[in-house]
Amino acid sequence: MSPIILPEFPKGFHIGPIFIHYYALAYITGLILGWRLVRRMCAEKPVAASGEQVDDFLTWATLGVILGGRLGYVLFYQPGYFLTHPLNIFAVWDGGMSSHGGFIGVSLAIIWFSKKNGLNIFRFADRIAIAVPIGLGLGRLANFINGELWGRPADPWFPFPMIFPSPYAGGIPRYPSELIEMTTEGILLFLIMFLASRSQRLRASPGKLTGIFLVLYACARIFSECFREPDAFLGFLPFGTTMGQILSIPMIFIGIGFIMYGPRLSPNREDAA
Repeated sequence: MSPIILPEFPKGFHIGPIFIHYYALAYITGLILGWRLVRRMCAEKPVAASGEQVDDFLTWATLGVILGGRLGYVLFYQPGYFLTHPLNIFAVWDGGMSSHGGFIGVSLAIIWFSKKNGLNIFRFADRIAIAVPIGLGLGRLANFINGELWGRPADPWFPFPMIFPSPYAGGIPRYPSELIEMTTEGILLFLIMFLASRSQRLRASPGKLTGIFLVLYACARIFSECFREPDAFLGFLPFGTTMGQILSIPMIFIGIGFIMYGPRLSPNREDAA
């Protein structure tokens, strides 16, 4: 099949003198949709937080995503560069965010916020985990529109190879890895998490939904990285792995720990089922 030649999409649009980047719009939309969903999920039995508390957490989540995502990119992907160019750490408009760093940032925000407000950390995290794939999927869609993080050269059997407009992509048919990630980490993971959240038994067992999310996200990321071209400044790591895969492996073990021991470690054990 002939490859699909992608045009160079605009990076955003203007509203008067203000230029709105699609990547920023993806973050904003993901946070807003996630906030509305978490508000609904927290109200379901057993109640994890009040609506007002979820509203307050939106600011914490925003800071966790942005600060964690940026610092994760700096530390995991280009520490040497940013060590010699420290002011560029703040140049988020030039791109460079890490999903794994964002998870760490949001996790710290959940712990801090829950302790501050007397919430069950595991149960509150469970409700947030249901909504996270929304932001992940929108972020990957923005990557595709921006023509970045493209895939490896496509094998002949792949039915929809694409030629990306960037000269750095080499003008060869590649996997649309952003769409693969959007499907696995976003759409499929959200459907599974939402269906799992319909089980009152799972909702009543603190940590299990969070554990399911961590395991499934890690597996989806490891799988989708098999189609994604590694960052040019990193390349392949030992045994043909990528940084995204290496960072995902600990998430599997942490997720299994949450599933097995979350109810026992819950700070409010009388609520655990």
